[in-house]
Amino acid sequence: MSKPQATIIVQQTPLAAAQRAVDKTLAIIEESTQRWSECFIALSGGTTPRELYRLLAQPPAGDRVPWERIQIFFSDERDVAPDHVESNYRLASSLLLDHVPIPLSHVHPMPADCRDMAAAAEQYENLIRRLAPPGENDLPQLDLVLLGIGGEGHVASLFPDTPALEERQRLVVSQYVPVIGRNRMTFTFPLINAARHVMFLATGADKANAVAGALSDDEAVRARYPASRVRPTKGELIFMLDAEAARGIAPLVQT
Repeated sequence: MSKPQATIIVQQTPLAAAQRAVDKTLAIIEESTQRWSECFIALSGGTTPRELYRLLAQPPAGDRVPWERIQIFFSDERDVAPDHVESNYRLASSLLLDHVPIPLSHVHPMPADCRDMAAAAEQYENLIRRLAPPGENDLPQLDLVLLGIGGEGHVASLFPDTPALEERQRLVVSQYVPVIGRNRMTFTFPLINAARHVMFLATGADKANAVAGALSDDEAVRARYPASRVRPTKGELIFMLDAEAARGIAPLVQT
């Protein structure tokens, strides 16, 4: 598999990287709502997007978003209730969604606390298929998928050596992840790669090896990092990094 074709943007600090991510997000929202009246976005969890969410929740960025025309999904979720401290939905709500005038009906948390997570994943996939416009091969085409990257290269809840990495038909699945001993619900690569824009936001030295591995010229190295499989079919791939996360790819960067 060839190396992903990505736009790589490096800023000196995590805050500056988050601000550039906000600027890009606002540009995508403006373009999408002008062309199709709505914008479909998938949010991520983890620690990295916290500053991005805070910036989007307040002026001036928040005032530029037509929240009534935004539909929010989540790229993955832990097997916890929506109000649990580990919930990706709770993170996004507490930092962003609770502070902006988005209709409650436009926010779609993953029902990952269900007993039958496989059935819940299928229901979530059907929801996305119903709401998001179809793109190539009739796959739902989200306007923006925001992603982080784990230290071992996982993306969403697509961890190394797990079955969901090879899924080609289902768009949302549940799986047990041995390395963390937990069940997760997650987008699969067909849905991620159908998006118009996919943006990684990665900051900190602990992400440097994963970023460098995912973007390596060596195919054998890339194969160890699930993030290398993110390659939008017709869309744009962006790596938004701070200097620490980018230190392994310094010769490749664009600023």
